Amino acid sequence: MTGAQKLSEAPTIHERVERTNTTLGRWTEVGADNWLENVELGDYSYTGPFGMFQNAVIGKFANIAAQVRVGPTMHPMDRPTLHHFTYRQSWYGFGDDDKEFFARRAERVAHIGHDTWLGHGVVIMPGVTVGTGAVVGAGAVVTKDVEPYTVVGGVPAKFLKRRFDQATARALINLAWWDWDHETLKVRLSDFSASVEVFLLKWSSR
Repeated sequence: MTGAQKLSEAPTIHERVERTNTTLGRWTEVGADNWLENVELGDYSYTGPFGMFQNAVIGKFANIAAQVRVGPTMHPMDRPTLHHFTYRQSWYGFGDDDKEFFARRAERVAHIGHDTWLGHGVVIMPGVTVGTGAVVGAGAVVTKDVEPYTVVGGVPAKFLKRRFDQATARALINLAWWDWDHETLKVRLSDFSASVEVFLLKWSSR
């Protein structure tokens, strides 16, 4: 990613990106050396380089830094061995792969809300929801759901503070500005540089 580039409605995909069963929204950007499997990336969202994403639904305007891992797959801790020869059997000439095991993995979908920020090196565990407007500090490992418009950090991630009071957070969610079309965003661009109070006063009643 460089400051000189220009994005478009068609997704911008950088070098050495692998995608399987992945849907990319409009104005999205996928950083170099990313790996995506069973992923939905919402409009205007972007990922930094060296990201890995599995079984994830990511909202609009998500800001995802470098080396983020969403939905790391789990090994079978209830079996005699953790090793994947028990479910990737074809790799070792043991027969067919364990389709039920992979289906259970795919069902544990991580959800990342709209207008979120995942800092450098964040890990979001399978099945976790990061609420709209939330911020996850660099290096955090998120094992539990994160409330909208809160800031969490640490290993495991813990609540640090609220970005806005709960009434303001509810007003932003009800306004759902992330669903505005491209031309509306362009016309109202300067309003996003105002305080959140001024922004809501102008638009939440319309």
